[in-house]
Amino acid sequence: MSAIDQLVLAGAVLLLLAILASALSYRIGMPLLLVFLGVGMLAGEDGPGGIVFNDAGIAYAVGSVALAIILLDGGLNTRADSFRAGLRPAAVLATLGVLLTCVITGLFAAWALDFGLLQGMLVGAVVGSTDAAAVFALLRAKGLNLKQRVSATLEIESGSNDPMAVLLTVALLELILAGQRVPGWDTLGLLAWQLGLGLAAGVGGGRLLAWLVNRLRLEQGMYPMLILAGGLALYGLTTALGGSGFLAIYLAGVVIGNRHVRQSRQILQVHNGMAWLAQLGMFLMLGLLASPSDLIAYAPAALAIALVLMFVARPLAVWLCLLPFRFPAREQVYVSWVGLRGAVPIILSLFPLLAGLPEAPAILHVAFFVVLVSLTVQGWTVAPLARRLRLEVPPAPGPDERFDLEAPRAGNFALLGYRLTADGHAVGRRAETLRLPDRTDLVAVLRDGDDAPGRVLAPAAAGELAAGDLLYVLAPEEAAAEVGAILAAPPAPTHLRERVFYGDFVLHGDARLGDVAGLYGLNVPAGAEERTLADFMAGALRGKPVVGDRVPIGGMELVVREVAGNRIARVGLRLPE
Repeated sequence: MSAIDQLVLAGAVLLLLAILASALSYRIGMPLLLVFLGVGMLAGEDGPGGIVFNDAGIAYAVGSVALAIILLDGGLNTRADSFRAGLRPAAVLATLGVLLTCVITGLFAAWALDFGLLQGMLVGAVVGSTDAAAVFALLRAKGLNLKQRVSATLEIESGSNDPMAVLLTVALLELILAGQRVPGWDTLGLLAWQLGLGLAAGVGGGRLLAWLVNRLRLEQGMYPMLILAGGLALYGLTTALGGSGFLAIYLAGVVIGNRHVRQSRQILQVHNGMAWLAQLGMFLMLGLLASPSDLIAYAPAALAIALVLMFVARPLAVWLCLLPFRFPAREQVYVSWVGLRGAVPIILSLFPLLAGLPEAPAILHVAFFVVLVSLTVQGWTVAPLARRLRLEVPPAPGPDERFDLEAPRAGNFALLGYRLTADGHAVGRRAETLRLPDRTDLVAVLRDGDDAPGRVLAPAAAGELAAGDLLYVLAPEEAAAEVGAILAAPPAPTHLRERVFYGDFVLHGDARLGDVAGLYGLNVPAGAEERTLADFMAGALRGKPVVGDRVPIGGMELVVREVAGNRIARVGLRLPE
């Protein structure tokens, strides 16, 4: 067997083992990325696999490309309305937050490792940023549907904080190698250039790629490849010009994901698979790079650094950065805790190794240990803590099947398929009596039965709808959520069922508080009777409202149920249990 065949076989076996091990992780709640990292370490030189891999250059190149693919997929799945709720706090966390985390962690690392001040700060810079791969993977793998303000802040921060971490790492490394002690103004100019070029390239490149997808006639399977090739080209060009390629490819994904492009559903599905492959391959490779026997020597100091990072540096940085935005305490705690460390710290720790810094091996092993602790302790508790802090919201009902139609002149239409469940709202009703939104039509009912399996029925001939019926609806994009609320009954735990979470009564945001108080016996603050529910809740929340925000009033709770723009459109009234 040739060397290349052996390499292919070893790589395929590792991928297969990691995928099979991921099935076990779902049963015990273990973070998937920790599984991939563990499989890589077992296959490495200190494990039963015995594979020797210590090429930092290859690890850096492969890791950077994989991270770029993950960021592209994260951008494609980031909705524009998330920026309304999370852009400003995320931007502060991605810049000032990384700097504060670097300083606090770096001061402690210098003492714990007996390093010089700049070398300690370099450790802080390496582990100072949250990792997009870890955040995206864990939030999706756990199936968490968090309050928009929290999820948007976490995702945007993790997708955009790499430039600051890279800049701090490179600047501190150059100062150490040059024998300098204080950074100059050129460091600030470099940050502005990286962020500015990354922003311009990402927005401009994303628009160009979206235009090309809609302009060119290609085979269906080529459109996801066009996005991938264009995104990686944008990443490489921006990086070559001295900008942040990671920021550019993430923003390009955001721009494309929020425009109507041809084959958008297929593009998302293909890129989701490629992102998982990139994460799997990257963490396997980083696991191979690690030597558990070397990690043990640095374990005490590395554990202390990890604990300071998780319980002191990150919480303090989050508290200071989110202070102007008046985040509730529960949300600040969660944002602090989900500051996950993943591939980025390990990749950044390769910079000193490639530069030949004497402290480089120690920095690499400390970064690796911090990642292991973060994925184990924080990653394992992401879901339980969200439930404990009551930050989940009911999942948005979605179709079981979806086929996007290419009719740009008529609008963005899709054929949506819903499988009715026994507790669905439409079960027992006749198809023609369903009150669907404007420009929405029930096209067909597919019914399986002992007497006539697989029959396709016209709505008028379907009679009473039953559990198991598959309803196909032609609907515009803007009506998809409303159609889902009528036809879908998403499985959810008891505390996330709509009537439990929002309450039994649905009120309009423009309803007068005094009128509501009279109907439901509420005790309202003096002088607030003439205010609308939307204005009263917005004043009490003191920030941009999101679905799930709560305002106690007279022993009951007003719960934000729907937001249109920046205004509360619908409110749930939740009675005391």
